[in-house]
Amino acid sequence: MLYSKIEGSGKPLLILHGFLGMSDNWKTLGTQFGTEGFQVHMIDLRNHGRSLHSEEFSYEMMVQDIFEYCHANNLENINIIGHSMGGKVAMFVATTHPELVNKLIVADIGPKFYPQHHQDILAGLNAVDFSKKPTRNEVEEIMSQYIPDFGTRQFLMKSLYWQEPGQLAFRFNLEVFNKKMDEIGVPLPPNAVFEKPTLFIRGENSNYVLDSDFEGIKQHFPNFTIETIPNAGHWLHAENPVLFYQISSSFLK
Repeated sequence: MLYSKIEGSGKPLLILHGFLGMSDNWKTLGTQFGTEGFQVHMIDLRNHGRSLHSEEFSYEMMVQDIFEYCHANNLENINIIGHSMGGKVAMFVATTHPELVNKLIVADIGPKFYPQHHQDILAGLNAVDFSKKPTRNEVEEIMSQYIPDFGTRQFLMKSLYWQEPGQLAFRFNLEVFNKKMDEIGVPLPPNAVFEKPTLFIRGENSNYVLDSDFEGIKQHFPNFTIETIPNAGHWLHAENPVLFYQISSSFLK
Protein backbone atom coordinates (compact mmCIF):
# COMPACT_ATOMS: atom_id res chain seq x y z
CA MET A 1 0.00 0.00 0.00
CA LEU A 2 1.10 3.56 -0.66
CA TYR A 3 2.28 5.77 2.17
CA SER A 4 0.24 8.95 2.60
CA LYS A 5 -0.25 11.91 4.88
CA ILE A 6 -3.89 12.84 5.40
CA GLU A 7 -5.01 16.33 6.44
CA GLY A 8 -8.46 17.81 7.04
CA SER A 9 -11.92 16.48 6.30
CA GLY A 10 -14.42 16.85 3.49
CA LYS A 11 -14.18 16.18 -0.24
CA PRO A 12 -11.26 13.87 -1.09
CA LEU A 13 -8.28 15.59 -2.73
CA LEU A 14 -5.26 13.55 -3.79
CA ILE A 15 -1.92 15.32 -4.31
CA LEU A 16 0.72 13.54 -6.39
CA HIS A 17 4.36 14.73 -6.33
CA GLY A 18 6.83 14.81 -9.20
CA PHE A 19 9.78 12.58 -10.08
CA LEU A 20 12.27 12.19 -7.19
CA GLY A 21 9.85 14.03 -4.87
CA MET A 22 7.57 12.88 -2.07
CA SER A 23 4.46 13.87 -0.15
CA ASP A 24 6.46 16.16 2.18
CA ASN A 25 7.01 18.55 -0.75
CA TRP A 26 3.31 19.45 -0.51
CA LYS A 27 2.98 19.66 3.26
CA THR A 28 2.24 23.41 3.46
CA LEU A 29 -0.22 23.54 0.56
CA GLY A 30 -1.81 20.24 1.57
CA THR A 31 -2.43 21.50 5.10
CA GLN A 32 -3.96 24.66 3.63
CA PHE A 33 -6.38 22.69 1.46
CA GLY A 34 -7.21 20.61 4.54
CA THR A 35 -8.60 23.69 6.28
CA GLU A 36 -10.88 24.50 3.32
CA GLY A 37 -13.26 21.55 3.25
CA PHE A 38 -11.00 18.91 1.72
CA GLN A 39 -9.68 15.63 3.07
CA VAL A 40 -6.21 15.86 1.55
CA HIS A 41 -4.24 12.71 0.77
CA MET A 42 -0.59 13.60 0.06
CA ILE A 43 0.75 10.39 -1.43
CA ASP A 44 4.24 8.94 -1.91
CA LEU A 45 4.14 7.25 -5.33
CA ARG A 46 5.78 3.86 -5.71
CA ASN A 47 9.58 3.88 -5.50
CA HIS A 48 9.41 7.31 -3.82
CA GLY A 49 9.36 8.46 -0.20
CA ARG A 50 8.11 5.84 2.23
CA SER A 51 6.06 3.87 -0.29
CA LEU A 52 6.93 0.43 -1.62
CA HIS A 53 10.13 -0.10 -3.57
CA SER A 54 9.57 -2.34 -6.57
CA GLU A 55 11.25 -3.42 -9.79
CA GLU A 56 7.97 -2.46 -11.48
CA PHE A 57 7.82 1.21 -12.43
CA SER A 58 5.40 2.51 -15.05
CA TYR A 59 2.37 4.77 -15.27
CA GLU A 60 0.20 1.69 -15.57
CA MET A 61 1.48 0.42 -12.22
CA MET A 62 1.19 3.84 -10.55
CA VAL A 63 -2.41 4.19 -11.77
CA GLN A 64 -3.21 0.76 -10.33
CA ASP A 65 -1.62 1.84 -7.02
CA ILE A 66 -3.83 4.95 -6.88
CA PHE A 67 -6.95 2.98 -7.82
CA GLU A 68 -6.28 0.43 -5.07
CA TYR A 69 -5.49 3.21 -2.58
CA CYS A 70 -8.85 4.87 -3.31
CA HIS A 71 -10.67 1.55 -3.00
CA ALA A 72 -8.96 0.73 0.32
CA ASN A 73 -9.82 4.17 1.72
CA ASN A 74 -13.39 4.24 0.32
CA LEU A 75 -12.64 7.34 -1.75
CA GLU A 76 -15.08 8.30 -4.50
CA ASN A 77 -15.59 11.39 -6.64
CA ILE A 78 -12.02 12.50 -5.95
CA ASN A 79 -10.18 15.62 -7.03
CA ILE A 80 -6.53 15.27 -8.02
CA ILE A 81 -3.61 17.69 -8.15
CA GLY A 82 -0.50 16.29 -9.82
CA HIS A 83 2.81 18.01 -10.51
CA SER A 84 5.19 16.98 -13.29
CA MET A 85 5.40 13.15 -13.25
CA GLY A 86 2.58 13.19 -10.68
CA GLY A 87 0.57 15.24 -13.16
CA LYS A 88 1.10 12.57 -15.80
CA VAL A 89 -0.03 9.92 -13.28
CA ALA A 90 -3.11 12.06 -12.56
CA MET A 91 -3.90 12.29 -16.30
CA PHE A 92 -3.62 8.52 -16.66
CA VAL A 93 -5.87 7.99 -13.61
CA ALA A 94 -8.52 10.40 -14.93
CA THR A 95 -8.58 8.93 -18.44
CA THR A 96 -8.60 5.27 -17.32
CA HIS A 97 -10.97 5.70 -14.34
CA PRO A 98 -13.11 8.74 -15.23
CA GLU A 99 -15.90 7.50 -12.94
CA LEU A 100 -13.53 7.95 -9.99
CA VAL A 101 -12.45 11.54 -10.70
CA ASN A 102 -14.44 14.75 -10.25
CA LYS A 103 -11.93 17.46 -11.18
CA LEU A 104 -8.31 17.33 -12.31
CA ILE A 105 -5.48 19.84 -11.84
CA VAL A 106 -2.24 19.25 -13.74
CA ALA A 107 0.80 21.34 -12.75
CA ASP A 108 3.40 22.07 -15.42
CA ILE A 109 3.27 19.01 -17.60
CA GLY A 110 1.32 17.97 -20.69
CA PRO A 111 0.05 14.66 -22.08
CA LYS A 112 2.76 14.58 -24.77
CA PHE A 113 5.99 12.58 -24.97
CA TYR A 114 8.97 14.09 -23.13
CA PRO A 115 12.53 13.00 -24.00
CA GLN A 116 14.92 12.13 -21.17
CA HIS A 117 16.27 15.27 -19.52
CA HIS A 118 17.35 14.19 -16.02
CA GLN A 119 20.77 12.83 -16.98
CA ASP A 120 22.80 15.35 -14.94
CA ILE A 121 20.61 14.82 -11.89
CA LEU A 122 20.94 11.04 -12.10
CA ALA A 123 24.70 11.36 -12.60
CA GLY A 124 24.91 13.46 -9.43
CA LEU A 125 22.82 11.02 -7.42
CA ASN A 126 24.75 8.00 -8.66
CA ALA A 127 28.06 9.70 -7.81
CA VAL A 128 27.24 9.47 -4.09
CA ASP A 129 28.85 6.36 -2.56
CA PHE A 130 26.91 5.68 0.64
CA SER A 131 29.25 2.80 1.57
CA LYS A 132 31.76 5.53 2.52
CA LYS A 133 29.21 6.88 5.05
CA PRO A 134 29.27 10.48 3.82
CA THR A 135 27.78 13.30 5.89
CA ARG A 136 24.89 15.41 4.59
CA ASN A 137 27.35 18.16 3.65
CA GLU A 138 29.55 15.69 1.78
CA VAL A 139 26.54 14.33 -0.14
CA GLU A 140 25.61 17.85 -1.24
CA GLU A 141 29.22 18.63 -2.17
CA ILE A 142 29.36 15.57 -4.43
CA MET A 143 26.01 16.39 -6.07
CA SER A 144 27.01 20.04 -6.62
CA GLN A 145 29.65 18.90 -9.13
CA TYR A 146 26.82 17.64 -11.38
CA ILE A 147 23.85 19.73 -10.23
CA PRO A 148 24.86 23.41 -9.99
CA ASP A 149 21.36 24.67 -9.22
CA PHE A 150 21.00 25.14 -5.43
CA GLY A 151 17.21 24.79 -5.45
CA THR A 152 17.34 21.46 -7.27
CA ARG A 153 19.94 20.13 -4.81
CA GLN A 154 17.84 21.21 -1.84
CA PHE A 155 14.83 19.46 -3.33
CA LEU A 156 16.83 16.23 -3.72
CA MET A 157 18.35 16.54 -0.24
CA LYS A 158 14.84 16.32 1.23
CA SER A 159 14.85 12.62 0.27
CA LEU A 160 18.04 12.02 2.24
CA TYR A 161 17.47 10.24 5.56
CA TRP A 162 19.34 8.34 8.29
CA GLN A 163 18.83 4.67 7.47
CA GLU A 164 20.60 3.90 10.76
CA PRO A 165 22.98 5.95 12.95
CA GLY A 166 25.85 7.15 10.75
CA GLN A 167 24.34 5.74 7.54
CA LEU A 168 22.52 8.04 5.12
CA ALA A 169 20.45 6.88 2.12
CA PHE A 170 17.98 8.24 -0.42
CA ARG A 171 14.33 7.38 0.13
CA PHE A 172 13.70 6.93 -3.59
CA ASN A 173 14.65 3.82 -5.54
CA LEU A 174 17.55 5.13 -7.60
CA GLU A 175 18.53 1.67 -8.84
CA VAL A 176 15.17 1.18 -10.56
CA PHE A 177 15.09 4.74 -11.94
CA ASN A 178 18.46 4.11 -13.61
CA LYS A 179 16.85 1.21 -15.49
CA LYS A 180 13.41 2.66 -16.14
CA MET A 181 14.06 6.33 -16.99
CA ASP A 182 12.27 6.06 -20.34
CA GLU A 183 9.00 5.36 -18.50
CA ILE A 184 8.87 8.93 -17.16
CA GLY A 185 8.38 10.56 -20.55
CA VAL A 186 5.75 8.32 -22.16
CA PRO A 187 2.68 10.10 -23.59
CA LEU A 188 -0.98 9.42 -22.99
CA PRO A 189 -2.42 6.94 -25.52
CA PRO A 190 -4.18 8.67 -28.46
CA ASN A 191 -7.62 7.47 -27.34
CA ALA A 192 -7.26 8.58 -23.69
CA VAL A 193 -9.97 11.17 -22.96
CA PHE A 194 -11.30 12.82 -19.77
CA GLU A 195 -14.30 15.06 -20.38
CA LYS A 196 -14.77 16.56 -16.90
CA PRO A 197 -13.28 19.91 -15.80
CA THR A 198 -9.49 19.96 -16.06
CA LEU A 199 -7.13 22.80 -15.15
CA PHE A 200 -3.57 23.02 -16.42
CA ILE A 201 -1.31 25.40 -14.48
CA ARG A 202 2.08 26.22 -15.96
CA GLY A 203 5.04 28.37 -14.98
CA GLU A 204 5.74 31.31 -17.25
CA ASN A 205 9.47 30.53 -17.27
CA SER A 206 9.02 26.79 -17.80
CA ASN A 207 9.13 25.08 -21.19
CA TYR A 208 7.12 22.01 -20.16
CA VAL A 209 3.77 23.30 -21.48
CA LEU A 210 4.00 25.48 -24.58
CA ASP A 211 1.27 27.37 -26.43
CA SER A 212 1.77 24.89 -29.28
CA ASP A 213 0.74 22.07 -26.90
CA PHE A 214 -2.81 23.40 -26.38
CA GLU A 215 -4.30 21.54 -29.35
CA GLY A 216 -2.88 18.24 -28.13
CA ILE A 217 -4.17 18.88 -24.62
CA LYS A 218 -7.65 19.60 -25.99
CA GLN A 219 -7.78 16.22 -27.74
CA HIS A 220 -7.42 14.46 -24.39
CA PHE A 221 -9.12 17.02 -22.14
CA PRO A 222 -11.81 18.84 -24.15
CA ASN A 223 -13.09 20.62 -21.00
CA PHE A 224 -9.73 22.19 -20.10
CA THR A 225 -8.60 25.64 -19.05
CA ILE A 226 -5.05 26.85 -18.62
CA GLU A 227 -3.51 29.35 -16.19
CA THR A 228 0.04 30.70 -16.21
CA ILE A 229 1.87 31.74 -13.04
CA PRO A 230 4.14 34.70 -13.86
CA ASN A 231 7.85 34.63 -13.01
CA ALA A 232 7.69 30.94 -12.05
CA GLY A 233 9.46 27.94 -13.48
CA HIS A 234 8.76 24.21 -13.27
CA TRP A 235 8.50 24.34 -9.44
CA LEU A 236 5.60 26.80 -9.70
CA HIS A 237 3.83 25.56 -6.55
CA ALA A 238 6.98 26.18 -4.49
CA GLU A 239 7.95 29.44 -6.20
CA ASN A 240 4.52 31.06 -5.86
CA PRO A 241 2.44 28.94 -3.46
CA VAL A 242 -0.01 31.78 -2.74
CA LEU A 243 -1.09 32.20 -6.37
CA PHE A 244 -0.98 28.45 -7.00
CA TYR A 245 -3.34 27.93 -4.07
CA GLN A 246 -5.68 30.73 -5.15
CA ILE A 247 -5.96 29.37 -8.71
CA SER A 248 -6.40 25.77 -7.56
CA SER A 249 -8.92 26.38 -4.79
CA SER A 250 -11.02 28.64 -7.03
CA PHE A 251 -11.18 25.87 -9.64
CA LEU A 252 -12.06 23.16 -7.11
CA LYS A 253 -14.91 25.08 -5.47
